[in-house]
Amino acid sequence: MSNKIQNIEDTDLPRVIVVGAGFAGLKLVRLLAPSAFQIVLLDKNNYHQFQPLFYQIATAGLEPSAISFPIRKLFQNQPNVHFRMGSLLEVNPDQNSILTDIGEIKYDHLVLCIGADTNFFGNEQIKKYAIPMKTVGEALYLRNRILENFEKALNESDIDRLDLLMNIVVVGGGPTGVELAGALAEMKKFVLPKDYPELDFERMKITLLEGSGRLLNGMSESAGTNARDYLTQLNVDVQLNSVVKTYDGKEAVLASGAIYRTKSLLWAAGIQANRFKGLNEDLFARGGRIIVDRYSRVKGSENIYALGDLAYMETPRYKTGHPQVAQVAIQQATRLYRNSKRILKNKKLKEFEYKDKGSMATVGRNLAVCDLPIGHLKGFVAWVLWLFVHLMAILGAKNKLFVFINWSWNYLTYDQSLRLLIRHKNDNVVNE
Repeated sequence: MSNKIQNIEDTDLPRVIVVGAGFAGLKLVRLLAPSAFQIVLLDKNNYHQFQPLFYQIATAGLEPSAISFPIRKLFQNQPNVHFRMGSLLEVNPDQNSILTDIGEIKYDHLVLCIGADTNFFGNEQIKKYAIPMKTVGEALYLRNRILENFEKALNESDIDRLDLLMNIVVVGGGPTGVELAGALAEMKKFVLPKDYPELDFERMKITLLEGSGRLLNGMSESAGTNARDYLTQLNVDVQLNSVVKTYDGKEAVLASGAIYRTKSLLWAAGIQANRFKGLNEDLFARGGRIIVDRYSRVKGSENIYALGDLAYMETPRYKTGHPQVAQVAIQQATRLYRNSKRILKNKKLKEFEYKDKGSMATVGRNLAVCDLPIGHLKGFVAWVLWLFVHLMAILGAKNKLFVFINWSWNYLTYDQSLRLLIRHKNDNVVNE
């Protein structure tokens, strides 16, 4: 194998390329690192980002550095692991190679963990004007948009335009939408009136639009009902069975004909798997996910695997695929690692079976919902459990400490100190 572009030496070890440093990719590489493989990890960023806390970046609760961790630091003492920053363009199964924006590289085994992106369901107008939140950069953009709108609102005398700047609409009633709406409601109540005392925050409306008949569809009905009650308690206007048809940057028009006026429409309504070239179309299922068997092998392949949000695996318990959550990705990576050891020992592979350890979502201070194998929790106990689980999942002791300090300070003072407009000088945050 010749690999001059990537500066990776050829060895006698089987080469495993892992594309994507999300929950699945990072877990797999950390497990494989001491094994008898040469590992090439490819990601478009040089850091791992903890996606469940993006909404706290967007609402000025945390800085991006607190939930991001440099990939190279993780593998400084792992000589068999080679990280390259780049994007996957095409897979060539016949040649056992991938094409990236930094060149071509050969593999013996390929593991695809490139995750998912925002799904606008083919609506180009919504895609143009709505604000997604699937990366740290998008979360920062959202923070900038919200703060910029309030800075502009201070100088606005026209009532209609004032409403446009102050009102916020969140689309999507999953965990991201619920957590984002709750955090915004707490900003409205505790933080923004102190920063902008000249504004009348009775005018500010936060609306959560969900296309189905309840919130948190991936969780129990009790969780969805409790989440709605908590949001209502925080004065969030929750509208169910509400599908956005168009949005022009100022008006969101629903299928029912209802209109919501806002300059800030936050889109958390769905995800779709990231795409690349090279695989036959019949290998892709709903949402662009790649069809895999119970061993995470791509259909019809012996040495290409897909994990996490990218993978579509049918099992007796999950006949339409697994939920696209971090625990599925982590468990699939762990099973693939264990099967790799079985391959080396010529043992029979074990099928993947997802063990649901529970789901949770926080709505606000002392308000959260948790579905656990032992039952449903809500309120303060669920909130403390949510804090603990997420704090432990963040990479790096320093990051854990910074997040804990920020959370403690915010809890004690009812305030955040990170409301900074940080953007490129040519970044026009608010389109006129």
